[in-house]
Amino acid sequence: MILYPAIDLKDGQCVRLLRGDMDAATVFNDDPGAQAKAFTDAGCERIHVVDLNGAFEGRPVNADAVAGILAATEVPVQLGGGIRDHATINRWIEAGLNRIILGTAALRDPGLVIQACHNHVGKIAVGIDATGGMVAVQGWADVSEVPVLDLARRFEDTGVAAIIYTDIDRDGIMQGPNVEATRILAETVSIPVIASGGVSSMADLRLLRDNIPSLEGIISGRAVYDGKIDVSASVAMLRGCHD
Repeated sequence: MILYPAIDLKDGQCVRLLRGDMDAATVFNDDPGAQAKAFTDAGCERIHVVDLNGAFEGRPVNADAVAGILAATEVPVQLGGGIRDHATINRWIEAGLNRIILGTAALRDPGLVIQACHNHVGKIAVGIDATGGMVAVQGWADVSEVPVLDLARRFEDTGVAAIIYTDIDRDGIMQGPNVEATRILAETVSIPVIASGGVSSMADLRLLRDNIPSLEGIISGRAVYDGKIDVSASVAMLRGCHD
């Protein structure tokens, strides 16, 4: 199981939002590359990046910050936010990203996801963000009437490398993950699931690890920046080196 420390980009800075509210952003670092290097130096094996401006605008916005991250670390980096066409996917893959996350496109243009999986084997993930069990898109600004499990099932046997599942209601509030909803998703689909949203302590990591052993990984943002989750200790714990 892998710890994915999160770098959420807004206006070129590393921030964390409260329940996805762009007006409730806390800046943690104004140098994304330096933040990526700090995570790498602490032993992280992968990094999760979101272009928040891109998610709202429907196009890449923080390209310079992403380039800084890629230049600062050699660990695989996955990116989501505003990626909604083949040209953008191709451009990011060529830039050196290990995995591209398609969220809004997964709901509104599933054919794009399927073709991208064919073009870039093992490099395409689906981001499913949810509130009240329903899928939210467009930077969480638009809540659909599509249940999480229905969307996830559409991508069985398509080559999707992973599903990144985020419970918006838990995101950024430091009150723990939605273990039950994550467990149901992980046990329902054959696609590997990465948990996100509300992971605020080492205890939360253990809770997910022990209750959903099939998880590929766990994403944490605010708790990593606040020091409530120690990257080095978490990497070792999720590897099973110690508890």
